[in-house]
Amino acid sequence: MPIIRDISLAPSGRRKIAWARAYMPVLNAIGEDFAKRKPFKGVKITTSVHLEAKTACLAVTLAQGGAEVHSTGCNPLSTQDDVAAALAETGVEVYAVHGCTAGEYEAHLTAALSCRPHLILDDGGDLTELLHGSAQDLRSGLIGATEETTTGVHRLHARHAAGKLAFPAMAVNDAEMKHLFDNRYGTGQSTWDALLHTTNLQVSGKAVVVAGYGWCGRGVAMRAAGLGARVIVTEIDPVKAIEAVNDGCAVMTMDAAASQGDFFITVTGCNDVITERHFAKMKDGVILANAGHFDVEVDVEWLREHSAEAIPRRDGIMAYRQKDGRHLNVVAEGRLCNLAAGNGHPVEIMDMSFAVQALALEHMLLNGKALAPGVYPVPYEIDARVSELKLLSMGMTIDKLTDAQKAYMETL
Repeated sequence: MPIIRDISLAPSGRRKIAWARAYMPVLNAIGEDFAKRKPFKGVKITTSVHLEAKTACLAVTLAQGGAEVHSTGCNPLSTQDDVAAALAETGVEVYAVHGCTAGEYEAHLTAALSCRPHLILDDGGDLTELLHGSAQDLRSGLIGATEETTTGVHRLHARHAAGKLAFPAMAVNDAEMKHLFDNRYGTGQSTWDALLHTTNLQVSGKAVVVAGYGWCGRGVAMRAAGLGARVIVTEIDPVKAIEAVNDGCAVMTMDAAASQGDFFITVTGCNDVITERHFAKMKDGVILANAGHFDVEVDVEWLREHSAEAIPRRDGIMAYRQKDGRHLNVVAEGRLCNLAAGNGHPVEIMDMSFAVQALALEHMLLNGKALAPGVYPVPYEIDARVSELKLLSMGMTIDKLTDAQKAYMETL
């Protein structure tokens, strides 16, 4: 049985899904192809992604290909209940409720796996962890997985390095048509969209501290600079730090940045990035936000336990009054702010990312049984097809090498 908030919310969800679908030409083209070929006929697919309109479009695309789709969320605060209701109306089995407890969240994941899927689409690695833990018995028919995020890919590599990965998994996050656009432009725009809407504060003239200068951090820093902020980057990788310097950012440790920042945004995928010793140095009224996958980058638990008072300031903002009177404002409980306090990445960005996902799932279906447990890259052919479909939808064309040019390039 589906687990959703209220089926009567579906009309609002249908409008959201229709809006997203209207701006997803690449996924639509793949869906039309899937509808003709039915590559997933008889195949059960479980997806754990932020359950909102764009991911609903992906689930429907997989269903067009003949799949029996079971969908759940990957963050308790990112599910949109009206979209979950509308998706359930299409025949997709949905198990997701906004604001669920940690126990309910795990129960939803387990329910989505109870079909014993042939394929899983993971976002952050929670399905994978369950299939190696309390839900091991539900992986009997599993062919393989695809993973959407940097954090999830890191978890896969760690599990494989430890000799504890039981099936092949494709690192969709590392595909060119995913991380170059989704992580950089998607995270950059959606993070600031959420922060501007939630805080209603000015960014220009302020100091923005970005923790981590991977593709997501680059995007957040780029948009902050575009909004007129002074950008400070904290990093552990000297190469990325030099890149940040050459992009016009100041680089320093978080200990040094803590007293300077007005906005703090973590995008590292690690834990304890901002902790007690940093809180002690911060200005009154700072904004603390996380755009990494899990809520462990800012030590919100310490703030809950040691602050003099917790004060709801605005929807999605909790202020923690320190004993000296300073207020430290935390956005979306320290969870993924662009979804927990916003609408997630732009539709056109996710059109490309989810096109990669759809084709990667088909590739895993066709090839997974022959693969040993491990983490595999997305074949270039998938990146090429998605980029060609995107260019075609934009009315753009590119040059091709002539035979003479090919011969020249191949000459020793």
